[in-house]
Amino acid sequence: MSLATFLPHVNAALNATTAALLLVGRVQIARRRVAAHRAFMLAAFAVSVLFLVGYITYHVSAPIFEFRGRGAIRPVYYALLVSHVLLAALAIPVILLTVWRGLHRDDLRHRRVARWTWPLWIYVSASGVLVYLMLYHLYR
Repeated sequence: MSLATFLPHVNAALNATTAALLLVGRVQIARRRVAAHRAFMLAAFAVSVLFLVGYITYHVSAPIFEFRGRGAIRPVYYALLVSHVLLAALAIPVILLTVWRGLHRDDLRHRRVARWTWPLWIYVSASGVLVYLMLYHLYR
């Protein structure tokens, strides 16, 4: 199996794992379990870094995969894809800032940016899985 056929599935699993870690991490901080929150969020960050490496590797080495859905689903897919890509690009520096502030226990400023980072990050992770499902499974 080549990278071009293998990596999309791995990347989708990494995106889904990130989303799950983000959800658990959010629950932990809501319960004021700071150490557990930190562990889950750092795990989400690490998985996201692995995803980014896989994503870049895939897009450097593989041809563009064409969306095969027809009719009304095409604009839905492309709206999802465009929002996912644009927000993913925006998310990277915001995630880095949030992680930095969390690691340095700049709690007040961490919370201020995290209230924007978390919904952005969860959207990017979940929409990445939806793009994958639409591209590789639902409209193949």
